[in-house]
Amino acid sequence: MGRFPDPRLAPPDGPLAWGGDLRVDTLVEAYREGIFPWPADDGPVWWWSPDPRAVIPRGGLHISRSLRRTLRRGDVRCTSDTAFADVVAACADRPGEGTWITPAMRRAYVELHAHGKAHSIEVWDRNGDLVGGLYGVAIGRLFCGESMFHRISDASKVAMVATMCLLEDSGFVLFDVQLPTAHLAAMGAVEITRDLFLDVLHTHRDAATAWNATAVRGDLLRA
Repeated sequence: MGRFPDPRLAPPDGPLAWGGDLRVDTLVEAYREGIFPWPADDGPVWWWSPDPRAVIPRGGLHISRSLRRTLRRGDVRCTSDTAFADVVAACADRPGEGTWITPAMRRAYVELHAHGKAHSIEVWDRNGDLVGGLYGVAIGRLFCGESMFHRISDASKVAMVATMCLLEDSGFVLFDVQLPTAHLAAMGAVEITRDLFLDVLHTHRDAATAWNATAVRGDLLRA
């Protein structure tokens, strides 16, 4: 281990460490150990590795009938890594809700993206406006989703479908969505133990994979 405690010994629903920095090497080390940052306001960074962990396995995405209708209408299109900073900014923009995506976090992930470690999926309407998206970190054959947003109905769900298409085409085995929610469960997220998640992570984190950005432009209904 490097600068982080062993995540297997962390409390199931509390942070395992606090403090430190958000440099690229720190973030990469954290994700390689199954740990992610979750700060409170502009105070110290808290580091987490929850148990259980919410994931969507390869081939495990659920697409509802209403979402299939949205995809068939073709009112939106998806891209990847064309507006990373804008996606992060939109995910942070939650009037009245508050956000853990502090200015320091935004800067850190934009820098991580510049180093080829963080990626975004963008959803655009017919007018060329950014209406949804998500971003996260690729570690070997795992993609760790960080946040998503929508400005029109179903846009974040479309981003999830586009992401799964890209991951499957690029050889990824797991979409880590970190914490379970009803929304994610409806799309196929399941809970696994932290030990199992870390075992899968350690098996696949050194695998050579390419982020195939063009994969999001195909038929999203094949996911």
